[in-house]
Amino acid sequence: MKPSIHRARIVVLASGNGTNLQALIDGCARDAINGEIVGVLSDRDGAFALERAQRETIPTRVVAFAPFRGQEKARESFDAALANAVSEFAPDLVVLAGFMRILSDSFLGRFPMRIINLHPALPGQFAGKNAIERAWQAAQAGEISETGVMVHIVTKEMDGGPVLGTAKVSIDGHDSLLSLTEAIHAAEHFLLVQVVGEQCANPSAPLKTQ
Repeated sequence: MKPSIHRARIVVLASGNGTNLQALIDGCARDAINGEIVGVLSDRDGAFALERAQRETIPTRVVAFAPFRGQEKARESFDAALANAVSEFAPDLVVLAGFMRILSDSFLGRFPMRIINLHPALPGQFAGKNAIERAWQAAQAGEISETGVMVHIVTKEMDGGPVLGTAKVSIDGHDSLLSLTEAIHAAEHFLLVQVVGEQCANPSAPLKTQ
């Protein structure tokens, strides 16, 4: 009998629709990822990502920011509570897949080098919010002819941690913001599954940067 292979324990944080979560669920189901999504957490009670998880009987948690608003060091207190909730699932890997909050050391310090983020831009370009729209505007101005997506290790620098994988997306004069957004999302789904699959091939090994 072959020895059992440890499947990585993955926790996903998402704030919205959860299409990237769905890509990960599907990737685990077809064994493109040697892992299991053991928990999905959101800062928004109405996030559709939670329903996607519940359909697959994946445990979910909501850690909302509202109860912390107005407190001294509210951000740090929220992040510590979120970290406590994530810790309950004993993750090998924490994946930010459309999680719309910047995390402080109160969270990052709990899972060093085990938190990765998907961002819809290439390294060094369009960090922060509205990256797709900003890339499209730059293309309309003739400044760029391609954009892309990346997966990186989360650090204190916004969208600036060590890169784990990238995928380029061309932009031409016929692209609308909608068509570019659709192309970016398709690239995100592919790249996220690829990178998480690579990282979960040996869950006890350090994350492999480019």
